[in-house]
Amino acid sequence: MFTVYVMHSQKYDKIYVGYSSDLEDRFKSHNELGTKGWTIIFRPWK
Repeated sequence: MFTVYVMHSQKYDKIYVGYSSDLEDRFKSHNELGTKGWTIIFRPWK
């Protein structure tokens, strides 16, 4: 089952919408583990 999620970068006032079958791992990827992609530019996400 997939979950749709919305994240907000307070530092840059950006919003990101995504989906994942493993929300916890995906959130870690956006905030800690990811090394490329649009979301790493605007860390941290809440």
